[in-house]
Amino acid sequence: MATIVRPSTKKPLKTKGETWREIKKNKIIYLLISPFYILFAIFGLFPIAFSFYLAMQKWDGLSPMQYIGFKNFELVLIDGQFWQSVLNTLIIWVESTIPQLFLALVIAFLLNSAFVKFRGFWRFTFFLPNVTSLVAEAVLFGTFFQTKFGILNWIFEKFGLSPVDWLNSNFWLQISISILIIWRWTGYNSIIYLAGLQAISEELYEAAKIDGASTSQIFFRITIPLMRPIILFTVIMSTIGGMQTFTESQVLTNSTGGPGHGGVTMALYLYNEAFGSHLFGYGAAIGWFLFLIVIAFSLLNSLLVNRIAKS
Repeated sequence: MATIVRPSTKKPLKTKGETWREIKKNKIIYLLISPFYILFAIFGLFPIAFSFYLAMQKWDGLSPMQYIGFKNFELVLIDGQFWQSVLNTLIIWVESTIPQLFLALVIAFLLNSAFVKFRGFWRFTFFLPNVTSLVAEAVLFGTFFQTKFGILNWIFEKFGLSPVDWLNSNFWLQISISILIIWRWTGYNSIIYLAGLQAISEELYEAAKIDGASTSQIFFRITIPLMRPIILFTVIMSTIGGMQTFTESQVLTNSTGGPGHGGVTMALYLYNEAFGSHLFGYGAAIGWFLFLIVIAFSLLNSLLVNRIAKS
């Protein structure tokens, strides 16, 4: 019996000369897209490469650089304040991300409901904090959280409650930062969830109502399972953003992190060491540790996504 030999469908790899001829042939196209790559190389690749070079130097920004190898990285490993900033960042991330995503999902579910009127107005209102200046929001919330003259403590006193020392206690300071993060990002995530909800067929909801399902049953038995990929996406993005929390803590504590340093996040600690203490090499090393921590959490989330997708 004769064997049928099928021709190979793989295209042969281009040689270096063929590649250059292809580039010359389409040089106008490459010229038109070159500004992006040039800007990316200047403001993206070069700072990354220079930060690694800087992390192996001792430099205060004025005197000549002094090469010290990996000593800055070794100092980060034994720096208790840095690891305290890591713990603070994780605590703030937990306190802000879980309530934020839950509230966003509930808001999106309500905005997608037929009984809610003026849905366009509410969508704009909930999204508005995300397009407002973060510094302005932090300054405004700083007046809310003042111990003696803050609005929140004034409300507490009207109800006969004791005032809270929001910005001078590690626990309450982290809660304050978390509240600001929740305020800013809940509406943003709710719009993402709303887009996912609108992709769900109305026939599923109608069939559930005909079968006598309550609103809570529809939410937990239909909406949540179908929204799982989008929820996982927001969890990953919130994790990456939460690990880089900076402005909220900086403005609320005036870059000090509070009396007990409970508001010192990894990004704020990097800023203080580099631009406050003028230890630019050490700050660059902290930046690389921050990068590795973000990568580790991203990989952890990717493994979680793959495991849930396969289940």
